[in-house]
Order: sequence, then structure tokens, then C-alpha cells
Amino acid sequence: MKPVRITDTTLRDAHQSLWATRMKTEDLVPILAELDQVGYHSLEVWGGATFDVGLRFLGEDPWERLRTIKKHVKNTPLQMLLRGQSLVGYQHYPDDVVREFVQLSVKNGIDIIRIFDALNDVRNMIVPMEAAKKAGAHVQASVVYTISPVHTLEHYLDTARALVDLGADSICIKDMAGLLTPIRAYKLVSLIKEELGVMVQLHTHYIGGMGTIAYVKAAEAGVDVIDTASVPLAFGASQPPVELVVRALQEFEFAPQLDIPQLFRIANYFEDLRKSRGFERGITRISDMRVFEHQVPGGMISNLVSQLEEQKALNRINEVLDEIPRVRAELGYPPLVTPTSQIVGTQAVLNVLSGTRYKLIPAEVKAYVGGLYGKPPAPIDPDIQKKIIGDGEVITVRPADKLAPGLEKAEQESKDLARSREDVLSYALFPQVAKKFFVEREKGITVSDKNPVILTPKEDSKLDLKEIKELIKLIGDTDITELNLESEGVKVSIKKGSAPVSVGALPVMATVAEVSAQPAPALPGTSTAKDFQGAPEIMAASAKNVQYIKSPMVGTFYRSPSPDAGSFVELGQTVKAEETVCIIEAMKLMNEIEAEISGKIVEILVENGQPVEFGQPLFAVET
Repeated sequence: MKPVRITDTTLRDAHQSLWATRMKTEDLVPILAELDQVGYHSLEVWGGATFDVGLRFLGEDPWERLRTIKKHVKNTPLQMLLRGQSLVGYQHYPDDVVREFVQLSVKNGIDIIRIFDALNDVRNMIVPMEAAKKAGAHVQASVVYTISPVHTLEHYLDTARALVDLGADSICIKDMAGLLTPIRAYKLVSLIKEELGVMVQLHTHYIGGMGTIAYVKAAEAGVDVIDTASVPLAFGASQPPVELVVRALQEFEFAPQLDIPQLFRIANYFEDLRKSRGFERGITRISDMRVFEHQVPGGMISNLVSQLEEQKALNRINEVLDEIPRVRAELGYPPLVTPTSQIVGTQAVLNVLSGTRYKLIPAEVKAYVGGLYGKPPAPIDPDIQKKIIGDGEVITVRPADKLAPGLEKAEQESKDLARSREDVLSYALFPQVAKKFFVEREKGITVSDKNPVILTPKEDSKLDLKEIKELIKLIGDTDITELNLESEGVKVSIKKGSAPVSVGALPVMATVAEVSAQPAPALPGTSTAKDFQGAPEIMAASAKNVQYIKSPMVGTFYRSPSPDAGSFVELGQTVKAEETVCIIEAMKLMNEIEAEISGKIVEILVENGQPVEFGQPLFAVET
């Protein structure tokens, strides 16, 4: 038998599963050359959450990160994870966006593209697979593994066969929740190898504790490649550690040909990094061991804990873990992998925290039930479907057939900020996040790793009052705690806190508690620095019988009543009870907030795009 080859996931899935994808490019560069010399089958370095997190939290251009890695890795193929028609996002994108994103991914350094669809709906993989083939990449099509009454060995074989017929160069069994038992691994690998004769790669997580044993049995069945991570980023919600797997397989005829001392030299680097940055080790918790009941994958467990901490409800995690399989069954047993893991998980969280099941329903849940993510593995509970979309249409065509082309729109909307074709694609995928990143990049602003975090403009930057206001507005949903600016002799210091203030005509709610300016001449065409204490844009009207629409969660407030709507809820507008009045972006989903009362909006208390706390008033309504 040939030696089992190994893909290293340390630079993508491992730190996504354990460190919330917070490893920076500067953290990677010193170890890239050594990783390149190990003899790995491939290095998984991109895709998944790396794109979103780079723009949103790290202040990094994900395209530049990929180019940097390619510059240092000269021998080992670079691999990425692609969420089918959702690419690296949480919704389906038009075909023209998919094709160009895939082409640019290969152009910038990707050699192998692992493509999956959360529902194993092969229709959602056709265009990205075609695009990857055309761009010259190795196309690895994935069969997403889970457990349910409808997910049989025959289901997986049929899915794999359809993907091979579409031109897949290899098949990946993607076990994102660590549910694959050793015997099941042996049977599934054997079946695909015998029936299809194609290269098979196995991806699993350690969350249930069976990953290493599953790899041994898969290797006995003839698996070609397995996924592991360096030990400081292994175990727990991540992959099995390469050091353990290589040692466990070293006496078999298919033993991997890797040097264990070299692997530990690399491990020492990541261990020092882990300690210096305060990152966690992978551990298996009691809630993780319940994975065969709740089926929550590794990355989702970490995210779920974070979500509940944000909502100040971590003590209710067991209730949520009990609710997840119930919601999953009602929604037709979707595998719990992005984006369906967020869809099911967030709905379960909202069901528990709101006290009434399906009282709050995110837009993505409605879209899923309406068929906009594809065909569920099993029928959706008709009573739940009625609750979520009423008598709304359920589409049966390929979801992307309903989407208008998106590139031209992205080009037009980003033309003043985009520097490259890659920037246009970043905007097409994450418009609000990318625009904020572009503006900060234009101003030369970087996010420091110091505490407090300080934004410092370039020395030669010239900011007028309007620009300063825009920058202040932008820091609302970031980790930035202090902003120091100087322009034409005016020094401005903005520090985060808990009290709202108003900056000129731009209220900055619940994020900036202190705005101070040193005495200086007024900027041309403006008032003096006292403008920073000006009145809010929207003043409370004199009204009787005022009640408040409050935020049911921690998140980011958007005045648009739906994710795609161009209109906003306005002052003086009359709303009805159960009418959607805004969006709260939380837990990676857009959650539609409905009015619990009818009346006229007499005050809008939060500025568009600003973070809000649980229970924070959003609108004052005269009843």
C-alpha cells in the first residue's frame, strides 16, 4: 500500500476552530519555509472564515495574505475551502461573482480547491467546480458527513458519484463534527474507493475524541490523504495532531513519510505563539462529548460559546445544545456546517433566549425554508414551515438561478475605493465590511495588537472635520478602544466607553464615551471643536404614551427592514405590531426585529451600523 499523505490545516481550519481565526499574517510568515519542507500533500491556508475575519477583525487584505503565503511556500500545493455557491460567505452569490472569485483565487496562489455544499445539493457545486476546472485548479469535491435517518452510506455514495460525473479530481469526506466512527470510516472509504476508483481524502475533527482511530481505519481501507494540525492547534474542536497520527501509523505499511523531530520543531513555534497571544489549547469538554446527540461541529461549538457569552447567557448552553437537534429535525436534517450550522444554531439560541420558539426568525432561516439554499435532505416540518414563511413560495430550481448578476453592481458601488479586481470581489462578498476596510486603508489606519488598541493615521494624512466624523463613526463595531487624530492643529482623542455622545450631526451610540479636543483654530469652513458636543440628529418629539422597541440581543443595528431593502424606517413613520422595523446582525446572521407595539416612530435612538446591547432601546414609539 502507498503511504498515507497528509494535509496540514494549521493555517486555516485549526486556528478557525480554536482561535476564532485570529492568527495574523505576521504570525505565519516565520514558519512558512519550514512547513514547506515537511513534505505535506498540501497546506490548507485560505477560505472558510479567513476571508471575512481578515477584513472584519484583523485589518488585513485576505488576497494579500494569500499572495504572501505563496511567496514563501514554493514546493507544497496551497489549498482552500470553498462553500460552494456561498464561496467564503454565508449566502449564495450570483454565478458571475462565483466564477471570477474562483479564477482570482487560483491566480493569487491556490492550487487545490475543496468545494462543498452544506446540504449536499450537488446543483450548488456545478458552477464553482466548472470555474475551478477552467482556472486549472485540482477540484476536490466534498461529501458532507452527518448522522440522520436520511444520511445513509447509499446517500453518500450517490452524492460522490454525481460529483465524479461533474469532473471532480478527488472526493473529500468532510466530517466537520467528528461524528465518523472508526467502522463507519472504514466502510465509507472502502465503498467510494471500490465503486468509483477515485482519490479519497478524509477530513475530521477531534471533538468527539475518535478522530485518530477513524484515521487508522480509513487508512486500512485505502484512504489517500488525511487532515491534521500541529499539536498546539489540535485536539478539541480542531483536527487530530499530526505528531500523534504519524506516530500511530508508523508501524503500518501505509505509514506517512514525515519526520517527527521536524514536526515538533514546528510545534514549538506554534506553542510559543499560542502562549504569547494567550490563545487556548484544544480540549474536549463534556458538551463536546455529547456531539453524537447535538451534532454541533467543532468550529460551531467555539462560536456558540462566544455567542452565548455576548448575549450574557453562557449558563444556558445545555438548553441550546438540547434545542439544536430539535430545530435540525424540524428543518429537514441539514448537516451542521457553514452556513446551515449558523442557521440552525442561531435559531436554537433565539428559541431559548426569547422564551418562545420561532418568535424571532433570522432572514437566513426564512431563506433556507424558502429553498434559497437548496433542497433540504428531508422535508421540513409543515407546521414549522408555516410559522416561518406562512404561505410563501418555496423554490425548487437551483437557487442561484434566481440571482441577478452581481459583478457590475459591485464594480459601480466600489469604484471610488477599490484598487484592484480583487477589491471588487471583496466588496461583492462583504459590502459593508469591505467598504469599512477600504476607507481605513485609504487613511493609512492600522489595527495595533497593543491594549488599548490605537488607530494611528499616517503622518502625512490631512483630515478635515467631515473625515474625522466618518472615522469616529467607523470605529463603532470594531475592537478599537482609542482613536487619536491630529489635523491642522486640532488634536482629537476618542475613547470607547458605555455612554452615548453625539459627534456633530452623527450620533455615536453606546460606543464612544469621551470625545475631547485641544483648543486650536477652527478648521476652514467649520465651527470649532465644540461641534463635537453638538445635538443629536434626531431629537425626541414631545409625545405622550411613548413606549420603546428594544434590542432582543447583542449585535449591530441596521435601519433597513430587510437585508435587501433599500428603504429605511423613518422618523414619523407608523408601524404595526409584528411588522419588521430593523435588522440586528448577530451570530453571523441578519435577524429581523419586529415591533411588539403599533404606533408612530417619534425617535430613532441608534445610528445605522452601530453596535447595540441586549435590551437597549432602538425606537421610541407613540402609541
